[in-house]
Amino acid sequence: MAVTTTPAFELESISMHYGYLKVLDDVTVRVAPGEVLALLGDNGAGKSTLLKVMSGAHRPSSGTIRVQGNEHDFHSPRRASEAGVEMVYQDLALVDAMDISFNLMLGRERMSKGLRGLLGFIDRRAMRREAQLELDALGIRTAPVTRPVEMLSSGQRQIVAIARAAARLHDGGVLLMDEPTAALGHEQTELVEELIGAMAAKGIAVVIVTHNLPLVMNVADRIVVLNRGRKVADIETSRTDTDRVVSWIIGASVQGDLAR
Repeated sequence: MAVTTTPAFELESISMHYGYLKVLDDVTVRVAPGEVLALLGDNGAGKSTLLKVMSGAHRPSSGTIRVQGNEHDFHSPRRASEAGVEMVYQDLALVDAMDISFNLMLGRERMSKGLRGLLGFIDRRAMRREAQLELDALGIRTAPVTRPVEMLSSGQRQIVAIARAAARLHDGGVLLMDEPTAALGHEQTELVEELIGAMAAKGIAVVIVTHNLPLVMNVADRIVVLNRGRKVADIETSRTDTDRVVSWIIGASVQGDLAR
């Protein structure tokens, strides 16, 4: 687990209200560069809302967001992305009919030179070369970059979505992942676990929202548990076990209760 004095990502005293309904109540979360944080909780615990606050999809009612120590007010996911925070959604947001290289370069398309570029033609050969270089840099060995996404397995599709987000990040960036192994088999889950480890090794802070506790125990450095909008546990994974985590998730106890 990485040790640093300045968190890569910090949410301080975040609260979220919908009218009289308080979805998040004074939640503080910090993630270090190179750290994998698992954000857990039962349905309705507030973890999805907190993830949306992190990604810029929702603005909190109160609280402070910092990236690399700098305070930010995210008005949109684009603003979060500009600050170095990328999100991999559960539906992956891939273009099935296009190949891997197009999906990796989505939003960063390379235009042809000269008149063809002025007319809006894309340089697919350059995009495929750059996509392959990015996959190589991440240590990813998947299908050829010319293969359409609709021909990929669920695990390969997840890898492409993660790689696309990771390729946009610089040192100290933040990668948010919503249920990255949902509906994946054992071997495909292992591929995702390896990629998460590779991202962390590059200094990227990774936040995972998941119900997959074996995944959490395998890859997470630290666990944060929400219950009814409040943080009830924040602990290094090596200092706890699955039974304790489940007790926090279902609301049978809070971290301080177990310490006493």
